[in-house]
Amino acid sequence: MNLARLLSETASRHPDKPAVIFEGTSHSYRDFDRQVERYAAMLQAEGIGKGARVAVQLTKRMEFLYLHFAVLSVGAITLPLNPEYREGEVGYFLSDSGSSLYVTDAERFRRAAGAIRGLKEVRTLLVDDAVVEGAGSLPDRLASTPSRFRRTYPTGGDDVAMICYTSGTTGRSKGAMITHRNLVSNMLALSDAWEWTEKDVLLHVLPLFHVHGLNVATHGSLYAGSTIVMHGKFEPRIAWEALEKERCTLLMAVPTIYQRLMGEWEKLERKPDLRGMRVFISGSAPLADNLFHRFERATGFRILERYGMTETGMNTSNRIDPAYRKARSVGDPLPGVRIRVVGSDGKDVLLGDVGEVWIRGDNVFQGYWGMHEKTRESFVEGWFRSGDLGYQDPNDGGRLYLVGRAKELIISGGYNVYPKEVENVLESHEAVKESAVVGLSDEEFGEKVAAVVVLKDGRGSVAPEDLAAHCRERLASYKCPREIGVVPELPRNAMGKILKNRIVEDLQRIPRS
Repeated sequence: MNLARLLSETASRHPDKPAVIFEGTSHSYRDFDRQVERYAAMLQAEGIGKGARVAVQLTKRMEFLYLHFAVLSVGAITLPLNPEYREGEVGYFLSDSGSSLYVTDAERFRRAAGAIRGLKEVRTLLVDDAVVEGAGSLPDRLASTPSRFRRTYPTGGDDVAMICYTSGTTGRSKGAMITHRNLVSNMLALSDAWEWTEKDVLLHVLPLFHVHGLNVATHGSLYAGSTIVMHGKFEPRIAWEALEKERCTLLMAVPTIYQRLMGEWEKLERKPDLRGMRVFISGSAPLADNLFHRFERATGFRILERYGMTETGMNTSNRIDPAYRKARSVGDPLPGVRIRVVGSDGKDVLLGDVGEVWIRGDNVFQGYWGMHEKTRESFVEGWFRSGDLGYQDPNDGGRLYLVGRAKELIISGGYNVYPKEVENVLESHEAVKESAVVGLSDEEFGEKVAAVVVLKDGRGSVAPEDLAAHCRERLASYKCPREIGVVPELPRNAMGKILKNRIVEDLQRIPRS
């Protein structure tokens, strides 16, 4: 159950087929697999073996993919890092994980050099040709590696394959230990649920350092024998052109990307021919109700939303049949995944009632690297506590709907306010593009509901009083925002998740009379 072995076996079945078309250059499955073997030989020559951690901080490029699968081939552990991380962040991840090898480019190495100098056990290899003191050259290492090498795949199902750090929006980032079994079981479940085959062509618009772009999109496509069309950066116009030109069948994206695609769609004089497309998939952040309907009206496609986490991979998905997809819902559990919706007393709530989503299955991670107490806190009798709040619709076969994070729940005057419900109402206003609802400390109510909104293009201004009135017509008074601000954009992390802690900090800094 070594993921790299499975993908190598796929390559043997489709040797001449394009595996990845990167910036117009096609890489067949045979060539791709040979490069992975070459990189694995280089890693072994560098002393990288079972259990070693290899940190990879690269922009979207083929070397990232070759390295990742080579690391898994020699039994080591991939540590994918956001290329935007700065010195202190890189230093923390390398130190916390105990990485022995750091692969990056000259620009990022120079940026993080101050932190790396203090880590004596970490060696650095650069993918470019720059000569930088303190770092070796990956191309030179590859050139000097013996050509004959046989991969032995020394790790299996219960061995850790990746350490993926959580976003750290509420504190110190935690390294989720993801096993080969986690990756393989999830890959098989998605292949079944989304009817993924070798006939598919995926337009890959996501970063490779994140589980969505790597563990879902890349692993799934290569396992199915599909072709991946990939560009170094996401550009909305190029994406629309590629969907038509490359006869793509799949697109996986985050809501921010769908927003940008729709913005570009309205500028296109000739709309792309999408008759080859099977499905547009969204995840990593909640998809707004109005964006769901706007996309369907424009393109004729109903976006498929699913629910996943760094710690669990994918948990639920709407069905592949468009008729069964619904706005706001993340669907039903994937094959092999079980969910519960649990109250504060640890017991399952009634269908329709809100509680915390608990998850169990082969997709659930092993624990947090070096954080035994955090791991213990996250599990109850084998069930992973997701921290997400949701409910199962009793009139819809128990389909799962999410209403927010437990840590984002607002308790105002003793009443629970779920931010997503208020955000849906705000975004139903004709002038509002998107919104974020948070709780602010309040002497009278404990917390008060506050919101910031981004207006649609071309809408000069909207009075907060008008938005408040819009809410009062549709929500109980205790749910209505007592403060509403208009902002040019919402703060987000690299995968489009709104950083609500930043919004709270910004609102708290505003003087009040």
